[in-house]
Amino acid sequence: MDKEIDKKLLSKNIKPTAMRQLVLEVFLKEKTAISVKEIEQEFELVDKSTIYRTIHHFEEMNLIHRINDGTGIIKYALCLDECTCTPEDEHIHYLCENCGKIYCLHHLSIPEFDLPSDFSFENVNIILKGICKSCKRA
Repeated sequence: MDKEIDKKLLSKNIKPTAMRQLVLEVFLKEKTAISVKEIEQEFELVDKSTIYRTIHHFEEMNLIHRINDGTGIIKYALCLDECTCTPEDEHIHYLCENCGKIYCLHHLSIPEFDLPSDFSFENVNIILKGICKSCKRA
């Protein structure tokens, strides 16, 4: 796992430090977006500012992306390897209204918008809401 983690970090020009490796490992084992608070719970003895700096650096280097689901709690998810976090990389997210988990739907691209010529497209956030398959089975 360490080689996979180091390879992923290095592919985004991120120096593999122990903390970065541990935080990336949390992202790799999660199948849904997670909040900083959830990451903090994994590392109770680590200074919170270290975790925030790591998350911020990951986001700056396009390893993770931020998701605002309208709940007031920002969540983060791993980017695809080829992602550069440009508007072309944007995708739709799915929020389970039962468990609160957010899933990246990479196969659903953001539709094109016919904006007036003096408007620029920077980013978009589309959240589909419903009940995920895990909650439906329960």
